[in-house]
Amino acid sequence: MAKLYVNPEVKKGHINPELQGHFSEHLGRCIYEGIYVGENSDIPNVNGMRTDVVEALKEIQVPVLRWPGGCFADEYHWKDGIGPKEKRKKMINTHWGGVVEDNSFGTHEFMELCRQLGCKTYVNGNVGSGTVQEMSEWVEYMTFNGVSPMADLRAANGHAEPWKVDYFGVGNENWGCGGNMRPSYYGDLYRRYQTYVRNYDNEHPIFKVCCGANGDDYSWTKGVLDTCFDHGNGFMNGLSLHYYTVPYGNWEHKGQATGFSEEDWYSTMEKTMYMETLLKRHGAIMDQFDPEKKIGMIVDEWGTWYDVEPGTNPGFLYQQNTIRDALVAGINLNLFNKHCDRVKMANIAQMVNVLQAVILTEGPKMIKTPTWHVFNLYKVHQGNELVDSTMEHEMVGTEKIKAQKITESVSMDKDGRLYITLTNLSLKDGEAMEVILGQSAAKSVQGKILTGAMDAHNTFDAPETVQTADFSGVTVSGEKLSFTLPPKSVVQLEVTLEN
Repeated sequence: MAKLYVNPEVKKGHINPELQGHFSEHLGRCIYEGIYVGENSDIPNVNGMRTDVVEALKEIQVPVLRWPGGCFADEYHWKDGIGPKEKRKKMINTHWGGVVEDNSFGTHEFMELCRQLGCKTYVNGNVGSGTVQEMSEWVEYMTFNGVSPMADLRAANGHAEPWKVDYFGVGNENWGCGGNMRPSYYGDLYRRYQTYVRNYDNEHPIFKVCCGANGDDYSWTKGVLDTCFDHGNGFMNGLSLHYYTVPYGNWEHKGQATGFSEEDWYSTMEKTMYMETLLKRHGAIMDQFDPEKKIGMIVDEWGTWYDVEPGTNPGFLYQQNTIRDALVAGINLNLFNKHCDRVKMANIAQMVNVLQAVILTEGPKMIKTPTWHVFNLYKVHQGNELVDSTMEHEMVGTEKIKAQKITESVSMDKDGRLYITLTNLSLKDGEAMEVILGQSAAKSVQGKILTGAMDAHNTFDAPETVQTADFSGVTVSGEKLSFTLPPKSVVQLEVTLEN
């Protein structure tokens, strides 16, 4: 039997809604066909944005959206994506599939998408192939409210009022596709470029994100902070981290998204749990410079990465999404909650039709993936306070590969309700659970569950194969909850406490 000890009286930190953020890159069919179909499409849309996709994303309460990349960000020149669409420059997307990018989705369209979603904006600037002037003018174009060349240009293009840029990334993966830089060199560039990411609206300053490490490259984290961390100078509000779950860590043969083996399943779980090691070790380096945790860790790319679906463009990174991916999402979201004292935003890669997407589209058809359903279960945590919780657990897996069997996180909303989210990574074994609520007695419990065969997934012919269901069978006895957590499941419990 597993025991989860919860102390509702002890709060450990604030769970930013942005921990459930999303990422949309000009990659494959994420933007075009997935989110944006154009105003003249037969697919129902509002100002070019697919109505079905927008409604599905609003349902999971997308808090923030990162754009335009990704690797694409450091070859993107924003002036190519403004003005009349028929006059916008066409380019080859050299990173992703070698297809023509017609720039019909640009700054105005991104801001319109965020308006429809009701979410915050996270714009990623071009350091790899762009100039300081270009970045400076983009910020002016988007945010300056007054008379200036860029504000006048924005008005001439149909938007007199400035927008709000909540987050701005100064480059992306500059250790790799963003320029193959060394940390000290990038650190100096960051100091220079961020200087010109000006706050034209002092009431709503832009949160500046510095390019952080790839996985366990701790030397990058330390090198960048050595170069550009200074106390109280406002240089840096966040430092990013990218980590993808790749079975066996084999980037040459990442494995199939469906039809995988039990060992593939447990390797995926083991690699996902490595996120906790990364959060702790990168966090420890950040603590050396910033013990008060004023700089947020921004995990702005995470998720599963498999071989593409057979017959699709390898550069489009299109993959199916199964119960395995649902468990990966639940594990990561629990970890981000548990580390919310340092982690201030996280963005799953990617929103639609790319990697661990929450939505897949095919022409006018749309499906919600198992990952979408996990976000729908976890949205109850947004804006809550993390509650102190500890878990007694065991390992599960094969002879060669082991992973922690159960993960959890617990939060309390402003009305005093407790929300407990749990994942059982075992393929075959349920787990008898006891949740001990300290000195607090439970009045009532409601539950929801997502489970299914290990590679169960939704298709355009069967879009509701995987979906959430009510979870019953929880016995309430004062300060104790008892139930069995089924295998390969994600469970959310809402606990109302006695006054």
